Amino acid sequence: MRRGTIRLLAGAAVAAAALVLAAGCGGSDETSGAATETTTGTTTTAPTSSLKVGLVADAGQLNDNGFNELAYKGLKRAERELGVTGRVVEAKTAADYIPNMSTLARQGFDLVIGVGFAQGDAIAAAAKRFPDTRFAIVDVDQTSLEGKPANVQGLLFREEQVGYLVGYLAALEAKRAGSTSISAVGGFKEPPVDRFIAGYRAGAEAAVPGTKVAYGYSQDWEDQAKCKELALNQIAAGSRVVFQVAGGCGLGALSAAKDEGVWGIGVDGDQSFLGPHVLTSALKGVDSAVFLTIRSVENGTFAGGKNVVFGIDQDGVGLGTLSPNANADDVAAVEEVEQQMAGGGITGIPTTVS
Repeated sequence: MRRGTIRLLAGAAVAAAALVLAAGCGGSDETSGAATETTTGTTTTAPTSSLKVGLVADAGQLNDNGFNELAYKGLKRAERELGVTGRVVEAKTAADYIPNMSTLARQGFDLVIGVGFAQGDAIAAAAKRFPDTRFAIVDVDQTSLEGKPANVQGLLFREEQVGYLVGYLAALEAKRAGSTSISAVGGFKEPPVDRFIAGYRAGAEAAVPGTKVAYGYSQDWEDQAKCKELALNQIAAGSRVVFQVAGGCGLGALSAAKDEGVWGIGVDGDQSFLGPHVLTSALKGVDSAVFLTIRSVENGTFAGGKNVVFGIDQDGVGLGTLSPNANADDVAAVEEVEQQMAGGGITGIPTTVS
């Protein structure tokens, strides 16, 4: 696997196998609330598609160096390569989700994409109101939505797989530092976050039995000070590696790792740009998932009423850039584990934490 990049479901044949035709676009006469809108800008080539795609995001999250920014990049790629018209509608609070989705559906957008677990209830409500509009939701199981709407597609990832890989490497590096203690800083206790952490614990135990994994939740995606405080407490308790699973807030955890001279592990995007103290990153191909979903609408293979799941065997998750200071033997060991996992040799990784 090429480091620092997710080559997710490359090729039309694979994408077509994963995605099937769904209903057309439309909308109903619903009253929507006020929305703060941000257009994604102009492209350098003339549009080649009449497709309109709306992305519903939280205000201020499009530059989080991770999850939300990746979704935005996926939309931008679709603008460049497919010629679609894209719009980002930013929600100031959770109360804006349904009005913002309704605005896009009423305006005839062909696909409305929600970003993140917190938007699950809203997209279920909007999909019910606008049954002829296609919706997709990142990190939400379509079957868990109220009414299981047939016009919604869930975009899920096997975070536990890449969590296992970074946990394996973290435990090996901690052992070299004379410790069996590592930790994780989550944002909110949500299924995708817990899949990362559950895999992290399992990988650490597989690499170095008896490794202790502390973890906590900041209850925030933005405030870096909250995540930094959690990480500093974990480091003070003996953690030699801190895995951040908290979006923009988690950058504070990586800052704490740098300040205290321990390893940090990034999430979603490749966060090696922060410095060599970042051991690696747990990559999640949100950008590719968003792009491929838009492309499936364009080529008539979009399927609502189901999930599309992106795992390591499809390059949907994987390791980011490895620190030049990482031990070569440990890197070789985790790369061997990665190959075994991609080949189906490692299964049954836990997906929940208590």
